[in-house]
Amino acid sequence: MIRIVLAEDQALVLGAIAALLALEPDFAIVGRAANGDEALALVRELTPDILLTDIEMPGRTGLDCAQILAADKARTAVVIVTTFARPGYLERARAAGVRGYLLKDTPVDELVAAIRTVAAGGRVIPADLAAAAWEAGSDPLTDRERDALRLAEEGLSNKDIARRLGLSPGTVRNYLSEAAGKLGAVNRIEAGRTARANGWL
Repeated sequence: MIRIVLAEDQALVLGAIAALLALEPDFAIVGRAANGDEALALVRELTPDILLTDIEMPGRTGLDCAQILAADKARTAVVIVTTFARPGYLERARAAGVRGYLLKDTPVDELVAAIRTVAAGGRVIPADLAAAAWEAGSDPLTDRERDALRLAEEGLSNKDIARRLGLSPGTVRNYLSEAAGKLGAVNRIEAGRTARANGWL
């Protein structure tokens, strides 16, 4: 049996995926999580073969979970199922050790086949997504620039961002300026919008 933990913050979607996968004779849904923290706890407790997770969830994201499990050297393989076809998300997923990346409009038979492929040690990334990521290039932002941009998106001032990140306001200003320069943006708002559109935030 392929033992699977599902992580999805939309209850209806979570229930639908669980019901569809439960129809497969070699799949066992051993846990369901509504956020990344629950998903991590379940994976650590149950050591499933697969964590099938969304990217954007309350608390830790699916990518955060993948990074932590990779650092833990967990035997569980991570498969992302998301609405986001942004190249930056795919690049970050690959860097986090994700073994499969699929969109939520993927036909069920392809999702089932992908889970079996990953469980057998393979990788699954749709060719069109891989091509788009190749054309988009690498994420130019550092982790600190990304953190500063996320908080700037929330409308925080440099002083408030500095307090959150434990930095000086001048350092925050430099991070935001560097990020805007790398993205060819005229200000922090445009920089955040560009980064978000590419999946770099």
